[in-house]
Amino acid sequence: MSALTSLSMTEAADAVARGEVTSEVLVDACLARIAAHDGQVNAVIRLDAEEAKAAARAVDQARAAGKVLGPLAGVPMMHKDMYYRAGKVSTCGSKIRKDFVPGVTATVLNRLDDAGAVDMGTLNMAEFAQNPTGHNAHFGHCHNPWSLPYCTGGSSSGSGAAVAARFAFAALGSDTGGSIRLPATICGVTGLKGTQTRVPRTGVMPLSFSADNVGPLVRTARDAARFLKVTAGACPKDPTSAKEPVPDYEAALTGSVAGLKIAVVEDWFLDGIDAEVLKAFEAALDVLKGLGASVTRISVPEMAAIGTYTALVSRSEGAAIHANWMREYPQDYAVHLNARLFGGYSLPATFYIEALSRRGPLLRAFCERALTPYHLVATPTLRTKVPTLAETDIDVEPANWDRFMGVSANTRPFNYLGLPTLSVPCGFDSNGLPIGLQLSARPFAEARVLQAGDAFQRATDWHKREPAL
Repeated sequence: MSALTSLSMTEAADAVARGEVTSEVLVDACLARIAAHDGQVNAVIRLDAEEAKAAARAVDQARAAGKVLGPLAGVPMMHKDMYYRAGKVSTCGSKIRKDFVPGVTATVLNRLDDAGAVDMGTLNMAEFAQNPTGHNAHFGHCHNPWSLPYCTGGSSSGSGAAVAARFAFAALGSDTGGSIRLPATICGVTGLKGTQTRVPRTGVMPLSFSADNVGPLVRTARDAARFLKVTAGACPKDPTSAKEPVPDYEAALTGSVAGLKIAVVEDWFLDGIDAEVLKAFEAALDVLKGLGASVTRISVPEMAAIGTYTALVSRSEGAAIHANWMREYPQDYAVHLNARLFGGYSLPATFYIEALSRRGPLLRAFCERALTPYHLVATPTLRTKVPTLAETDIDVEPANWDRFMGVSANTRPFNYLGLPTLSVPCGFDSNGLPIGLQLSARPFAEARVLQAGDAFQRATDWHKREPAL
């Protein structure tokens, strides 16, 4: 069973397609892992075991009948509990929506269904996707499979933990300030935030109108490439979704980065960086240089403004979304979320308008300095070693606020800029917790970050390490 759950998503899909394993056996293997370990990890909110088994049997019967299978056929997956499936409760990690049953299914879930993926249920998350650590006062905190006292990263906490713990081969997360990439780096898996609007957001709980992203947490860059190919592309129900053609991302995974020019932006991203994280980051850059890439240290003076405006936009938009509930049910929010949302109401509209109006010019400036002379920007995903749940619990200890917000310092700017960004594992700290490498490119250049991430993973084995549990 453990050998099966160690497969990557693409390896599992290809094994089903070749008849080397059945989907039902894969589902049973994942269910066994969940039964054995979720009592400790607390990643799962709702487990649809019987429905998953029925879906798996349907895939196996289709293959036996010689039917053409989808690119993800038979692969057990799960999703953050903010992706709506008609007729199924979607709590959004909250008390307010603990009984909410949507009447629509998210476009991204429909596309995964069409690709043959087997949905096993929903995963824990930060309340209303509103924190970077994964704390949840209503459903219990999610615990890091590498060491249970440590946080998982958020807000897609259950998604990162479930993929790391081998409960599922892939999981849907969302990313407004790092909520895919943080659980990816902290749980030692791979996470992709595409270009803003690359994947439709229809049927997904909103957090920030202009910064929300849909994407996967998986084992490898190749997994992310296939997942994105299935889920990306315009949707008529989401007028904001990009009409840009969707390429074959897997075809770009040549294994080569020869001639690739990588920029390391020293402003902001290396401020206050932990020595162990910096060492792992530099070692990752050395791997890429050894594969033929060049690395250049640069300055982007606009980073201070970019970092400031990022939090301002998401806080203002989040406050607007929650205005009615905050008036009616303020007592049903966790203490820290109540305070964060109230903070959004005190921000002048002029600040928000300024942040939006400067977005285009700051994106242009960043690209001119970092992504026109160079193909990629590389940063550590997290500046510090992974913190414990206690160290980042601001409901219990408000003095933890700076450490809590510092978790997403290196991820938030890429939401404001809307750039495609991948996080891959690149080492471990002295506490045995993972460290991540973040790679970003120009808008719609997902193939570039996936190419580099895949080449890095061919040369390293960090992504193959598994927590002992």
